[in-house]
Amino acid sequence: MVGSSRSEQRIGLLNGFAAYGMWGLVPLFWPLLKPAGAGEILAHRMVWSLAFVAVALLVVRRWAWAGELLRQPRKLGLITVAAAVITVNWGVYIWAVNSGHVVEASLGYFINPLVTIAMGVLLLKERLRPAQWAAVGTGFAAVLVLTIGYGRPPWISLCLAFSFATYGLVKKKVNLGGVESLAAETAIQFLPALGYLLWLGAHGDSTLTTEGVGHGALLAATGVVTAIPLVCFGAAAIRVPLSTLGLLQYLAPVFQFLLGILYFGEAMPPERWAGFALVWLALTLLTWDALRTAHRTARALRARLDEAGTGVPAEKGDGARDSDIVACGGPSPDSASAQPAAAPAQLDAPTGKP
Repeated sequence: MVGSSRSEQRIGLLNGFAAYGMWGLVPLFWPLLKPAGAGEILAHRMVWSLAFVAVALLVVRRWAWAGELLRQPRKLGLITVAAAVITVNWGVYIWAVNSGHVVEASLGYFINPLVTIAMGVLLLKERLRPAQWAAVGTGFAAVLVLTIGYGRPPWISLCLAFSFATYGLVKKKVNLGGVESLAAETAIQFLPALGYLLWLGAHGDSTLTTEGVGHGALLAATGVVTAIPLVCFGAAAIRVPLSTLGLLQYLAPVFQFLLGILYFGEAMPPERWAGFALVWLALTLLTWDALRTAHRTARALRARLDEAGTGVPAEKGDGARDSDIVACGGPSPDSASAQPAAAPAQLDAPTGKP
């Protein structure tokens, strides 16, 4: 049993690295779709994502949730809001990457945990520990420094972070699995997206049929690029502790940041380095506090079990250990699944990564 458990954890870790690695490398994909504009790419992503997940659900015969969802107007309304918010997130991210703002886009997913926590305080009346207040304050200082550095507020980063945090807040109320959630949201997006693509075609502005078979295949691949990391994330989420996923999530913005500097050659003057350094300091505080609190919770649970005479230690994946974890959400950007919540807001932030 122990060997089987370790094997499952290894599989989970590999899937986690694969999911966040793909989300981190996705900036390499969107430029391949030029000369299609961000709006056309976004519309194709919605259409082909629905096609991909529909086939997947047909294969595994998981459709019971759809009938239940249609009988719950409130939940359907929340799914509609989630679809609208993730549309903004996806669209801004694609535009940012193809317009030479990969570094600023990566910042959005770095600061997302801080925004999620701030929303938990403002909207859910959460109480923060001192270290968390220090992290949020440091993040706010980072935004001020970056505003000075850019000569304007980092609108792309803020839009990505707030749209994704809002998406997580809405998704907290919707109890759907990752693939089912993506299917429901892209089903809502499908008709407007298809209508936009038909409108582009009617006006001669569509690139689907004018740029060759290879270009058309790449546009169709947007569905695969959206869904495959989500499948890997789902495989990881059921096999490894959420605290582990909470740490793995930083791979995506780190890869995006490095791509922006090393591959796309974006400038990083000293003031931007200073702003990013403050963001990383805030995330270090947040992660340290979350792991420390989770460890204390686990010890307290073991002590209560010992007092009760069971002597059963908490398992690695217990809620006791995972109850207070740092997570982003995303981007990553490419999926619409549920992801570990930010500590302590527990917003069920999704991996709607770039």
